[in-house]
Amino acid sequence: MGRAQASITAVEAGLGVLLLTAVTLGFALGVPDDEPAKQRAQLETYAADAATLLANEPPRHADQTRLAEVAASADAFARERDALERRVDRILPDNLLFRVETPHGTVGYPLPDGVAVGTATVLTTNGEVTLRVWYA
Repeated sequence: MGRAQASITAVEAGLGVLLLTAVTLGFALGVPDDEPAKQRAQLETYAADAATLLANEPPRHADQTRLAEVAASADAFARERDALERRVDRILPDNLLFRVETPHGTVGYPLPDGVAVGTATVLTTNGEVTLRVWYA
């Protein structure tokens, strides 16, 4: 009795079909996406950049920096609140919302649940100031 052998052409055709199926499924289903991680990293960068700009700006009235000024007292925060909100709004891109938290109050929008948030905290001579940003 002779042994049966598959022809090389049939083997090549089978491998070709498997390869085409794999490539087609790769295009149809795509590759795993790490979009949330990219989003969070971008938000962290936006927050850090904005916090750095604010931390290095001169104060409008007194103290060492603009952030130290708003963290100095409740009166200073109340006086500078609107100007700080306008400044942060100008610094950040239009598709971002923000919240600045100081020892004497907050400026910006309420933080929603379940969204990716970028955070940067600056230590001033008068306490910590935290900036949170997220996509609108």
